[in-house]
Amino acid sequence: MQDKRTHPRVTIETAVSCERQDGAPLSGMAKDISIGGMFIEAQEILAFGVEITIVGRLPGTKAELRLPAIVRWAKPDGFGVQFGSLGARETHAISELFKR
Repeated sequence: MQDKRTHPRVTIETAVSCERQDGAPLSGMAKDISIGGMFIEAQEILAFGVEITIVGRLPGTKAELRLPAIVRWAKPDGFGVQFGSLGARETHAISELFKR
């Protein structure tokens, strides 16, 4: 299978929470990240197109980040999201992970 990703990914292991529009909480574990998106391992799988805000601390950051995202695919153990518009602080925090 050919990887069609535009941005390279880095492996991480970070607890995150996903805020949904309906207010139902969802916790998961971020397993990889790029400037374009993230894979979240979770017991509940969200459907394609669901908009969420991912909240958590990335490795090396002191404050929680809020990453707007939309679900683009799912598999039995989790789902992949594409980030919406990221601010400078979020973009910098993700970029720093590639320097480790």
